[in-house]
Amino acid sequence: MAQIAPIIRQRRIIVRRKPSVLRAAIAFLAILIPAVAFAGEQASTDRQAPITVTDIAGREVTVNAPVKRMLLGEGRQLYLVASLEPEDPLARVVAWRNDLIEADPATYAQYLGAFPKLAKLQAFPGQENGLIDIESTIVLKPDVVLLNLEAMRANEDAKYIEKLAELKIPVLYIDFRHYPLKNTEPTIRLLGKIMGREARAEEIIAFRHEAMARVTDVIAQAKPERPRVFIERIGGYADDCCLTFGAENFGKYAELAGGHNIGSDILPSTFGQLNPEQVIAANPEHVVVTSADWEAYVPGGHWIPLGPGADPNVTRQKLEWYTSRSAYTDIAAQKARNFHGIWHQFYNSPYEFVAVQQLAKWFHPDLFADLDPDATFAEYHRRFLPIPYRPGYAISLAGSAE
Repeated sequence: MAQIAPIIRQRRIIVRRKPSVLRAAIAFLAILIPAVAFAGEQASTDRQAPITVTDIAGREVTVNAPVKRMLLGEGRQLYLVASLEPEDPLARVVAWRNDLIEADPATYAQYLGAFPKLAKLQAFPGQENGLIDIESTIVLKPDVVLLNLEAMRANEDAKYIEKLAELKIPVLYIDFRHYPLKNTEPTIRLLGKIMGREARAEEIIAFRHEAMARVTDVIAQAKPERPRVFIERIGGYADDCCLTFGAENFGKYAELAGGHNIGSDILPSTFGQLNPEQVIAANPEHVVVTSADWEAYVPGGHWIPLGPGADPNVTRQKLEWYTSRSAYTDIAAQKARNFHGIWHQFYNSPYEFVAVQQLAKWFHPDLFADLDPDATFAEYHRRFLPIPYRPGYAISLAGSAE
């Protein structure tokens, strides 16, 4: 993850284009992709027209909208695409990076069950800050390529953006990861605009605001004492300790939830690493481990298989291992058993409001006794997603015996 997500060795993709492949690609480009319109919004089969939008990098880009052929530079962008177009999230997608398959296999299985054609969607490897598969992109000729903000430098250094622009293939940068509280809602609006789903985008944003306010309004009024919190990032993906967050992403989530993230005091950026001595000296009262099912990356590792449908007996047992880490020797969290595990993908999705609610319940259980993050996420699924909600995104040792 190059400090951010599970690290995958970057690979150069060489596409040997045989005449038959090119003929098939040309035939494919001739097919119009059907989609279902929502009431009052423009259907994706409507006539396209050029519009100019501003992406998260501040670039003005002209796109033919509503887009019919999107290439997802990260598979987890499906979280938002599906929210905007739940009846057929794949109607506009011609290719994606394979990270959802590997980093979130339980969610992938849910979408595969609901949309079997997902198995045939062209996938390419890579990492979120690396180069796109430009040859496949040229063959597919999408209406737009969506890239994570952190991929900007590598692709611009390689002149890929200019090469695609010459072929009239626009690129838009989006962000859920580096500054999610700042950039997620502009990203939702951006995709809503290019997909002709602007009204639905505003519904999603309104839902997020309400869910976040159920925490932030209470914290603002009660002004509780903020417990010291250490967030162990990508727990179990590597043996190294102690990867964590600075003042953004989960670090910001912890602050919104009424905690004090100790990484914010030390790290100048969103992602970084403390040494065990720094963690012990800070004496955190809570340890939050972000983790997921990473069998594809680290077979048999100490990761916690959090996510839809996770077995709480399994995730609790795997969380228990973290209490014995040397970095947590005799800290307040170890003595109180305030160890918590949470789905890592909340750091890179439009769902961070669920993480904020869950953290608030752990940090201030009396203040948020009536708050139910599972119910919040279940309602989001019911209103915006094409797959049913399955609990399993969080686990805690608080209140349990050794």
